[in-house]
Amino acid sequence: MTTKKYVKNYPRPQFVRDNWVDLNGEWSFGFDDVNEGESKRWQRSFGGDDKIIVPFTYETAASGIGEEAHHPYVWYNRVLHIPLEAAGKRILLHFQAVDYIAKVWINGEYVGRHQGGYSAFSFDIAPFVTIGSSNELTVKVEDSIDTTQPRGKQRWVDDNFECFYVQTTGIWQTVWLEYVDREYVDSVKITPDVDSATVRFEYQVKGDVHSGSRLRLETIITMKGRQVKQASLMIDRSWLQLEVDLVHEMNGPWKRCYWAPGRPNLYDVEFILYRDDVVIDHVYSYFGMRKISIEKDKVLLNNVPIYQRLLLDQGYWPDSHLTPPSEDALIADIDLLLQMGYNGVRKHMKVEDARFLYWCDVKGVLVWSEMAATFEFNDNAVQNFTLEWMEVVRQQYNHPSIITWVPFNESWGIMNIFKDQRQQKFTESIYYLTKAFDPNRPVITNDGWEHTVSDILTLHDYVETKERFLKRYANKDEIVNNEKTFNQWKYAFADGYSYKGQPIIVSEFGGIAFKSDKGWGYGGQVGSEEVFLERFRGIHEAIKQTEYIVGYCYTQITDVQQEVNGLLTEERKPKVPIDKIREINLA
Repeated sequence: MTTKKYVKNYPRPQFVRDNWVDLNGEWSFGFDDVNEGESKRWQRSFGGDDKIIVPFTYETAASGIGEEAHHPYVWYNRVLHIPLEAAGKRILLHFQAVDYIAKVWINGEYVGRHQGGYSAFSFDIAPFVTIGSSNELTVKVEDSIDTTQPRGKQRWVDDNFECFYVQTTGIWQTVWLEYVDREYVDSVKITPDVDSATVRFEYQVKGDVHSGSRLRLETIITMKGRQVKQASLMIDRSWLQLEVDLVHEMNGPWKRCYWAPGRPNLYDVEFILYRDDVVIDHVYSYFGMRKISIEKDKVLLNNVPIYQRLLLDQGYWPDSHLTPPSEDALIADIDLLLQMGYNGVRKHMKVEDARFLYWCDVKGVLVWSEMAATFEFNDNAVQNFTLEWMEVVRQQYNHPSIITWVPFNESWGIMNIFKDQRQQKFTESIYYLTKAFDPNRPVITNDGWEHTVSDILTLHDYVETKERFLKRYANKDEIVNNEKTFNQWKYAFADGYSYKGQPIIVSEFGGIAFKSDKGWGYGGQVGSEEVFLERFRGIHEAIKQTEYIVGYCYTQITDVQQEVNGLLTEERKPKVPIDKIREINLA
């Protein structure tokens, strides 16, 4: 079941308006390797002579270009027709993701700049456009091979290597317009509280809220088409908060209407802004009554222990790389994951398209949201990472499917964290910043090993056999107390930190690959389906038989470029029968 105002391809399903314009499609495009475009005023007279299909980057076949070499400066241009009906409106130009620095002009006038390859951003372009006429939108994107910018799995050398792939440069998610009133609802932070059966809304309203007009914000909550609650606030400042009591409703017709895998109940909610009793903004959203918590060594969902069966997902496609080829492709990946018996996904080194998170909300899939790593530690890396990570947390906060934040992975970008106190304090700062904005989700500070402060102890280990796994993990105390390296080369905690009784999850393992001259998987490659399933079954049995382990994440759902350890090919074809994978997961 979709939400009340689901619109296919709407780029931000958590915050839907009726009046929007999709700007994806053919744009003019140009490379600017010597960075002369601004001095030659391409923002006024565009100098590119290529065409590109947005939102696919020039490195992809789907873009129509397919040039994999790194180009540090690229330009985009297209015409916008702004209708007469937009007079007096704000015109919001939205970019869901541009890698890495975007500069925007309208009709040659500079609008603004954004830095960060994985977070969304917007500009009000109304002051720059001519209403009822054609207008030129020009975008310059600056990307680099600098390892202090969060890049994740994007390579910073000429060729792919190990598990690092072709870089992503430029616009790689949807570009779109919205027309809104001079006062409008800019954002709403939604926080459910299962224990008290309440939901808190924190509203931010843009515009002149002190203009003398009577502004009123109405919130209407429905479940399965039936109204649950209605509340109203008079607007006298730009930030407001409202707590709605759902005790009566959740003890009545909507009893136990929690969000969880297998029963992903969602409440629809509408935010209606009035000026003098005239509707000036109408936004559709949704939320799930869902609680994720930790009690001693267990992870609880809605106060009940949950065993997490996660699948690592890097979110790549053969012809479009990080950009999903379509919304249907996102849905198909989620359906395959569920068919294989997994109840969740760890999005690895990528901040995924908001439509993916929407469908995880709708279908009941647990999500670990992970930040793309830097690969160097200095002041620039600290600043770049912190600013972008907090944008991501803020933008993804409302999705009930997200149950864990993962800012760091395997000491990437913090390679000396075991001893380096600056790097240790950096991870602590990110942990506490994340908690300041979202105290309700677990945060894993260094997924895999060398943890500092962390709500879950996660371990990465590609040991291949059941027997070796059981022997290696027979003594929990040796591992959690740093008495030995658990995977033969890394300690569970950084020096100076200790185990506090956290839940333990094996958050990377497996990586089994069939013999191939194309690329690599983890460990020895196998030659037959029978050997694959024997190894797959054995390592799963070992994890499940280790009582102190409360979940796992298998590597991985699909092959990615030269990496061939997926359960599916890049084209999403199963390598072994899906029903056998499901049987082993659910055993």
